[in-house]
Amino acid sequence: MADIPLTSTSAALLSPAAVAVLRADAAVAYQRLVVRGGGSAEGKKLLSAMTAGDVLARPAGRPEVAGALLAGLWLWHDWLDESHTLSQSIESSTGSFWHAIMHRREGDFSNAKYWYARCGGHPAHARFRAAVAGLPSSPENAELSRLLGGGRDGYALVDLAEEAEDLPADAPLRSAVVRLQRMEWAALFEETLRRA
Repeated sequence: MADIPLTSTSAALLSPAAVAVLRADAAVAYQRLVVRGGGSAEGKKLLSAMTAGDVLARPAGRPEVAGALLAGLWLWHDWLDESHTLSQSIESSTGSFWHAIMHRREGDFSNAKYWYARCGGHPAHARFRAAVAGLPSSPENAELSRLLGGGRDGYALVDLAEEAEDLPADAPLRSAVVRLQRMEWAALFEETLRRA
């Protein structure tokens, strides 16, 4: 679906309320590297009316997965505290991954690396690398691959976010890192959804 960062197959697994959350303020969602202040008011209004049980179109086989998806939706709209409350209570590599992203986006870079270390073998890393590798050939996309390097994706994104956070919004490095973080979010959300 062009207006949200998921395949139509994955989006079909979500409830209409969750799809509405993803579409709310979609043009500005998840554009900040480090979040200072609150996020989307529209996103918060929609999310505040939801529980983990409202995320999927059908009941979740594993309730903690629905909670992880809800944590991801809060992150999508830059509401870090709400996401943190959910992700820190999920004792799995998926919960650790959402937790790592939340800390990176609050600017707590060393803590983000701690949580990335706890989700090192998560399948979303491979999905993310495949998404980057599958981009059409262009100088911009080659730069995205180069920025990630051969190291751990999460660690590389933490370092890149720290380097780019204070750059102007139109700086090429900052734009590239925002694009990478959106791709990472989509990879983890899709992988979390697959586990539901």
